[in-house]
This record gives sequence, structure tokens and C-alpha cells, in this order.
Amino acid sequence: MKPLVSIIMPCYNAERYIAQSIESVLSQTYDNWELLITDDGSTDKSVEIISKYSKNDERINVMVPDEHQGIARTRNMSISRAKGRFVAFLDSDDVWYPEKLEKQVNFMLENNLAFTYSSYEVIDCQGNSKNRIVKDAGVMSYKKYLRNTIICCGTVVIDREKTGHFATPIIKTSEDMSLWLSIMRRGFAAYPVPGPLHKYRITPGSASSNKIKAACDVWRVYRKIEKLSWPKSVINFICYSFNAVKKHVF
Repeated sequence: MKPLVSIIMPCYNAERYIAQSIESVLSQTYDNWELLITDDGSTDKSVEIISKYSKNDERINVMVPDEHQGIARTRNMSISRAKGRFVAFLDSDDVWYPEKLEKQVNFMLENNLAFTYSSYEVIDCQGNSKNRIVKDAGVMSYKKYLRNTIICCGTVVIDREKTGHFATPIIKTSEDMSLWLSIMRRGFAAYPVPGPLHKYRITPGSASSNKIKAACDVWRVYRKIEKLSWPKSVINFICYSFNAVKKHVF
């Protein structure tokens, strides 16, 4: 029997895109999954849209906390409910290729891997391709990832049977980066799965579209979360900056 995959999806005011994200899960060629959506105080029709899907498919589960939690706690609420051996991540404005889970889970099982990610395609607000593929950077160890934060959240799958329990660090920004580092610190490198399997949407005003803020967040992770010395932080930041420029130019 295929192992169960728990898909973690936080949501906040995503009525414009959430249906596309859910449909991309429903379209998966791998069907043994559960979609765990936690809404973080949406004021639009996000919960209404999600609820319609959950009523039609018991694999879709939605939680609506009483208070705003922030994305880290929101993700952890879904992780705490996860029943699957494998945990995958998908943001509420991104989209998966139909064969994403099948290719990635099979690749992990065949190669005995705990942590994988992939290249991804960049799309615009309307879902149109921007004709740009952000390629993977090979096997990412803790040391290498400090210098190249190329891993996109929606491309990641983790085998909890190998890594054991994990949770998103409770910080306001760069929570994805901190989570991957916390797993890598335990000795689990992230291995690339062949081919792009994910579509990453660029939206105006998003945290990832603000390059200066993103750079400041990375520096904060070095100093406050990873407790790196000033010299090590500077060296890693220079390498990170070079790789960030290379990613967007090439």
C-alpha cells in the first residue's frame, strides 16, 4: 500500500488562489494523501471555499483557530494533526504538477531518502508561466544551505519515519529556512528530485518579492536563530547574496 502523505497548507486571505491550489492536490496521480489546511483568521471567503471542498472529499481537513496565530504556529497546527509517514508542504497560492507526489515519494523510497526538494517554475498572479525555472542546487547540507537558501517550501517532502518529529520554529519571518536548517542540523541533507514539480506564484507585495526584507530576514536567522558568529555570518551572507542574484538573473 502506498504510504500516506500529509500535505500542510496554511491559509490567510487566499480566496483568489486557494481553489487552484486545492485542485492541484486533487489532480495528483498519487491518491493516498490528506490535505490539512489551517486558516489564520482570513477575512475573505477562503474558509467558505475550503469548506466546500472538504465536504466533497474526506481527505481535506480544515481547522479554523479562534485567534490569529502567525504562519509558524498555523503550520504546526497542521503538522500536529498529520497522520502520514511523509509530510509535504504547499502554500495556498501555489500549484503542484499532477505527478509531483508520485515522482517525489517514489524517488525517496527507491533511494532511501529522508528529505527532498525540487526545481520549480515561476508563475505570475494569473497563473501564467514567466518562462523561468529555478533549478535545484544539488544536495543541500546544513553548511551549503546557509549559503544558498534556494529550497522552495512547496517542493519539500520529508519522511518522518527517518527524521522523527519536527515542527516549524516560532519566528515571524524565514520560518521555512529555519525549519530546513533544524532538520539539516540533525544530519539529514536535502536531495533534489529530477525535474520541476511545483509552480511558485509571485504576487505583488509578498514577503518573497521584497528582496531587501528577505536579505534582512536571512541575516536575522544567522545571528538570532543559528547563533553564528559575526565573521561566519558575513561569509555566509556574501555567498547567499551571490546565489540569490544568480537565481534571479539566470
